[in-house]
Parts: sequence; structure tokens; C-alpha cells
Amino acid sequence: MTNSGFLVINKPPGYTSHQVVAMARRILAERRIGHTGTLDPMATGVLVLAVGKATRLISFLDEERKLYRAQLVLGLTTDTQDLTGREIATQPGMAVSRERLLAALAFFTGAQVQTPPMYSAVKINGEPLYKLARAGKEINRATRKITIYRLEPTEPLLPVYGFKEGPLLLVKCSRGTYIRTLCHDLGAYLRVGACMGELVRLASGPFRLTEALTLDELMQAVNAGKLDEYLIPPVAALAHLPMVLLNEANAGRVQNGGRLLPQDLTEGPSPEACRDRELVRAVDVDGSLVAVLKYHQNPTPFWQPVRVLT
Repeated sequence: MTNSGFLVINKPPGYTSHQVVAMARRILAERRIGHTGTLDPMATGVLVLAVGKATRLISFLDEERKLYRAQLVLGLTTDTQDLTGREIATQPGMAVSRERLLAALAFFTGAQVQTPPMYSAVKINGEPLYKLARAGKEINRATRKITIYRLEPTEPLLPVYGFKEGPLLLVKCSRGTYIRTLCHDLGAYLRVGACMGELVRLASGPFRLTEALTLDELMQAVNAGKLDEYLIPPVAALAHLPMVLLNEANAGRVQNGGRLLPQDLTEGPSPEACRDRELVRAVDVDGSLVAVLKYHQNPTPFWQPVRVLT
């Protein structure tokens, strides 16, 4: 297969992100496939796959903000911070009012720090935390800065929530946020304990669940010869970057790693494409992405390729 671009997959429950990649490789008969952000096996929703040459562009995607729908389960604490884990504390007689819950959601909205859970892929001295956790070990983890941009119930709250009850939450957050840990921390703040139930990723940057394919639908699209209808071209996936248009001559120069000068362009660049040290898309006359460039203002303005698609 020679296609290159990005696919939005609706990850099924019970599969690791790596397993989804392996299945996509078989369906598309393409080894060069990777994902842009891991989802826990129990989670469903948006998993973005890079196909072919597009695997070289993963680091340039704008997936800083994520959108999730998560079930908060009050009164139950587990070692994995979700319902798949071992129970370590329960509060059967607990009760949380609507007002207390709203106050907790407001408290956890905004910039903050979060400690990654032991059951995570974060590595300490080259060892994933989840392997240490499975061996019964717990070690100190460095906190990380995150931002919760939006944290609210998806429907009107009940007056009171009891043991193993809780609302569905809509969470818009920065990359690297653990929703399991957010639920755990909400429970600690409320002094009743909590963990996460179901989790659905609704969006990752511009990639949304409404445009996602199941693996069965991906197979059907390939068999029907309609994969191109769902494959997002690199030039569109990087639409957040300003664009410079190349003619045939300077496209060839850029493909060979050469610099691009302002006077080389047949159309004047936009001000956004001329910001020092900022990235731009270099696009040929056919509308295809040729390279990602970085603009250098001084001493003489030029764009230097940082990633070339060849």
C-alpha cells in the first residue's frame, strides 16, 4: 500500500493501543503505522493512527487538548484508579451532595499538578511503572503540570450520590492528563474515595469521534477501495501550521534539504509564516505536503526543512 495520512479509529474496549496498530497493519498491509497517543485497554474512542510517511509527522500534530467522557465512581478506591483494579478501600455509607460535587469540580478546573499513577507507561530508569506496580512496588513519581480546561457533568446532577454512584463527566484537558487520577483525586478531595468507570475519548486535538472508523469499518473501506475517503492527508492534518506555496523548482530544493528564501516564492508569504523559529507547511502546486519548515529571521530570512516527506 502506498497511501500516507492519518486515520481516526474508534478503539474497542479490551484492546491495547498497540494491538489496534497491529490489526491496522494487517488490514492495510502496511508496516509503517503508529498511534499518536495511548488509550488504556478499558477505554474506547479516538485513537489516531499515522500511516506510511505520515508516521514521520506525529510530533508536529496539534493534539495538545483532549476531550473525554468519564464515569466517576464514588466511595471506591482501587490500585489502578479504575474499576479494573483491586479494591483497596470502600465507604459503603458515604453520601455526596450536588453542592459538594460541584465545588470539587470547580476546584479541579484550571492549571494544576498531577502525579502519574503507578499503573501507567511512564518510565523510571527505563522501567515502565506498571511493571513495578505488578511486582507490588510503589515508588515516588515526579509530578507534572496539567490543565483541566473544562470539567462538568454531562447531565443534571442528582441531589445526592451514594456508594458506587457518580455522574458522567465531560473533561477537556491538556495532553498527559490521567483521567483515572483525576477521578481518584476528586474522591480524595471529597474524603470518600473514588475511581473511574468507563472512559471514552471524544476528541484529540482536531480529530473527533464523529469521524472515527471501527476496525470492521476500516476493513470494509479497504475491501471496497474507499480508504482514501477516510485517510486524512498530511497537509490537512497539519492545518494549524501556516503555509508557503512552492513551485516545482523550489519544491525540489526543499526535498533535498535546501533552504527556501522569501524571494524564491511565487506568492508572498503570510505574516504568520514569517515568525522567527516557528514552523510552517511547505505545499507543492498539487496541494500536497512537501515538508515542514522552520523560519529563521536573522541575519538573512530563510526557511529550513526540519522534516521532509520523500
